[in-house]
Amino acid sequence: MGKSVLGRGVGALLSEETFDEEDKYFLCDIDKIVPNPHQPRSHFDPEKLQELADSIAEKGIIQPLLVIKDKGSRYTLIAGERRLRAAKLASLDEVPVVVMDEAGDREHLELALIENIQRHDLNAIEEAQAYSRLMEEFSLTQEEVAQKVGRKRSTVTNVLRLLHLPAPLQEDVVLGNISEGHARVLLRVKEDPEQMQLIRDRIVAEGLSVRAAERLCNGKKQKMPAKASEARPQTVVKEELPATYCNTLTNQLTNQLNTKVRIVQQGPRGKLEIEYYSSDDLDRLVGLLSQ
Repeated sequence: MGKSVLGRGVGALLSEETFDEEDKYFLCDIDKIVPNPHQPRSHFDPEKLQELADSIAEKGIIQPLLVIKDKGSRYTLIAGERRLRAAKLASLDEVPVVVMDEAGDREHLELALIENIQRHDLNAIEEAQAYSRLMEEFSLTQEEVAQKVGRKRSTVTNVLRLLHLPAPLQEDVVLGNISEGHARVLLRVKEDPEQMQLIRDRIVAEGLSVRAAERLCNGKKQKMPAKASEARPQTVVKEELPATYCNTLTNQLTNQLNTKVRIVQQGPRGKLEIEYYSSDDLDRLVGLLSQ
């Protein structure tokens, strides 16, 4: 398999010649597939994953997973981790696969990165990280990356700029607390971290549009809210946990439990909500929490 095929993306791998041999395409035991060690995606939305699982349970997997032969009777996944995870949620025993010809680790990494970028559900931070890895691992320019993934260079440039955001704001984009448009606007005040955080908090608390956020960034400097002790000196107010801290906690729990988690604050008190999608999923969560 040449570099020219990789450069054209995953579609080029599913050509007619791929299916000429019957052993290239077959139903594979799901337990024999090992996840891709080069997977660039870091966040799998539990709700969307369950929706895909429901669809797979009803209609099956339409597009086969791409794998390579591994040691013994096992296979390493190259593309299709969301489908693999959803198939496991749907309790499938077998999934359709296409076995690729052997290739080096660098080619596997490039293919995995390109395949994930071309998925519409990749969040902007993961997309930016994938662009960055393509540039670093393969010494590519932004123009060359744009050609490989079928994007305009300006699009690649704008997405890469998101990596200049502080880590907590990048996490906001991953979790959907703020949109990619909001994140780009916040980059205008990246030299003033305090101002950036204040505007971010208003976006989340007030549900501000991107246009409204632009006006805040272009207008007067936001003022810090008055301390409780100054506004009402005789009243002691216990503050809620910072939103960025809560986001970090929910992300850690979401990744650990593989399900949607929310922290709902009510002054100094609150509650932790953990979703489950079936009785088996509930048993799984109880087992994890009992440990």
